Amino acid sequence: MVATPIGNLADITLRALHVLQLADTLACEDTRHTQSLLRAYGIDKSGAQLLALHQHNEQEAAQTVVARLQAGQRVAFVSDAGTPGISDPGARLAFAVRAAGLRVVPLPGASSITAALSVAGAVASGGADSGFVFAGFLPVKQAERASAVQHLAAEPRCVVLLEAPHRITELAQALAVLGERPVTLARELTKQFEEITTQPAHSLSAWLDGGAQRARGEFVVLLHPAPPPENASDSLRVLQLLLQELPLKTAVRLTADITGAPRNALYDTALALRQADSKTP
Repeated sequence: MVATPIGNLADITLRALHVLQLADTLACEDTRHTQSLLRAYGIDKSGAQLLALHQHNEQEAAQTVVARLQAGQRVAFVSDAGTPGISDPGARLAFAVRAAGLRVVPLPGASSITAALSVAGAVASGGADSGFVFAGFLPVKQAERASAVQHLAAEPRCVVLLEAPHRITELAQALAVLGERPVTLARELTKQFEEITTQPAHSLSAWLDGGAQRARGEFVVLLHPAPPPENASDSLRVLQLLLQELPLKTAVRLTADITGAPRNALYDTALALRQADSKTP
C-alpha cells in the first residue's frame, strides 16, 4: 500500500519510488492519473502492468491482485492521492489479501488528515478526551447531515471531516449551529494555493464568501475539541438528578446534551456516583 503525494510531487518518498519501480503489477484507482504520476518520476510501466482498482470494482479486482500475488508477482497499490484505504479504495483490498494468508505492507507518506492536524493545534494530549475522531465525509442530504452535526456536537475530542469543493458551502452552513466552537479549514494542502484558517463555526460561511477562490479545492475540516462547560457544578447537579430517575447511560447522554459537558467524563462520574450509592448503608 503506497502513499503518494496529495499535491506537491516532491512529497513522494524514496521507498515509494523504489517499490513503484520494482512492482510487476501496479493496481491504481485511476490508471491514467497514475501513469502521469509515474512519468513525472521517470518510471516506465506498460499498460498491461497497470490494474484498475477503484470503488466500483474493488472486490473483484482484489481477487485479481490475490491471484497475481499467489503467482509470485510483486503488486503495489496507489490511490489517486494520499494514503490508500482512508476515504479512498484500499480497505477491501487489504482485507482480501490478508484473508488469503498473504502479507500487506504499508509504505507511509502523504496524508491530508495528518498534515492538517499537525498545524491546527486541535488535538489535546493526555486525559480522557485526548486524540481525535475521523468522521470523513458527512451525508449529502441536508436532514441527514444536520443530524450528523448534532451527533458530533457532543463529541469532546477533535473531529476530522473531509469535504469536496461543491459541497463545502452546505457543510459550513450545517456547522454554524456549533456557534463559537473553533473550526479549521485546510484546503489545497501542499498545492500552490494552500490555505489554512481557523474560524468560529458560525463564521465559516462568511469566510468562504470572502473570496471566490476560498471555496475551491479539496478540504480537510477540523472541529476543535468542545470547550468545557463554564460551570462544572451545573452538569454534576443535572447528572445527579437524572440518575435518580433514569438508567446510567440515558442520564449521561441527556446530561451531555443539556450541559455540553464531555460524555466520557460524565460517564466516569456517573459510575463513581453509582458505586458510592451502592456502598451507602
